Amino acid sequence: MKPVCASDGEESLADGHLLETRVSSEALLKGHFLHVWRDTVGLPDGSQATREYVIHPGAVMIVAQLDDGRLVLERQYRYPVQAVMIEFPAGKLDAGEASLACAQRELLEETGYSAREWAKAGVLHPVISYSTEFIDIWFARGLTLGERKLDAGEFLDVFAASPAELLAWCGSGRVTDSKTLTGALWLQNVMSGAWQLDWQVAAP
Repeated sequence: MKPVCASDGEESLADGHLLETRVSSEALLKGHFLHVWRDTVGLPDGSQATREYVIHPGAVMIVAQLDDGRLVLERQYRYPVQAVMIEFPAGKLDAGEASLACAQRELLEETGYSAREWAKAGVLHPVISYSTEFIDIWFARGLTLGERKLDAGEFLDVFAASPAELLAWCGSGRVTDSKTLTGALWLQNVMSGAWQLDWQVAAP
């Protein structure tokens, strides 16, 4: 079982009065790729409480930009919220898969694009209250269009929009997907020069 994460280094020492410690764990559900657990934890004041959470293998998201500046986006029906969502391309890590390899695979499979250059922007935790899920944020440029290879049962539309259009949709509430909102924040700061990216050429 993946341990509950805590801060590292000096921060963790300063945060000692906030930390919770695992006393016991009980598996509630083991699905195809999600596992649900209920832990009993010791609280900072000495009392105990229960914490139910989902173990997730982690994922990647790709902010891919065409040579004309437009962004590669997707429209996909998300069953839990019963709605078609506008999103950046993304997908979960396979067991033992490196983050960049996953980003390259997912971009190609979902959109048909390969990228000449990649830059890792950061990581986000979309649902910290009940899941271990993390999403690595990758930027991609120098795109070449090939043939996409969707998984069985996967249906999505690929389209392009300008950064201004995406930001307007984020502001109006048309885009509500948390990873895409975070990607838009990164994009806005990269474009303004406030945040820097370290680009690397993809291995052939």
